[in-house]
Amino acid sequence: MGELDDFRKAKDDFFRSDPQSPLTREQRSTFKGLRYFPEDPALDLKVNLEAFPGRKRVNIMTNTGDAQSYIRLGRFDFTIGGETASLTVYANEHGYFLPFADSQAGKETYGAGRYLEPEELPDRRLKVDFNLAYNPYCAYNENWSCPITPPENRVMVPIRAGEMTYEEHP
Repeated sequence: MGELDDFRKAKDDFFRSDPQSPLTREQRSTFKGLRYFPEDPALDLKVNLEAFPGRKRVNIMTNTGDAQSYIRLGRFDFTIGGETASLTVYANEHGYFLPFADSQAGKETYGAGRYLEPEELPDRRLKVDFNLAYNPYCAYNENWSCPITPPENRVMVPIRAGEMTYEEHP
């Protein structure tokens, strides 16, 4: 098993058995594992962030009507299947944050979007590995409050990497 497979197995184990799991007790009792796209090395990117002047603070609304504060850092371009798209990276006290929704949102991927936490590389580029894209906890349980993907991060390309939509098994 590879590193990504080990990560996914550990995540499934956490969802199935940990009291901090986003799943309810009832959901955990029938949980058979999350669904993932196959690993795609072409979607493990190292990108240059084009910084926004001033890096202003913005509020991102959540599914429960609250707002969370982030710094709007900058934007990067990438290409998938010959199509170019752009995404904005945010940050807060926990680090980098990349909420996004692709053209498969509401079909193969969670309709409200998925998340990533890019890593800063020694050369100041960001590592953006879409294979690690995950659903927010509110995708599993409405009791969680999750930032809603901003319109600027809704792209028209399919990003078939990371977690797929969650399906409960009765």
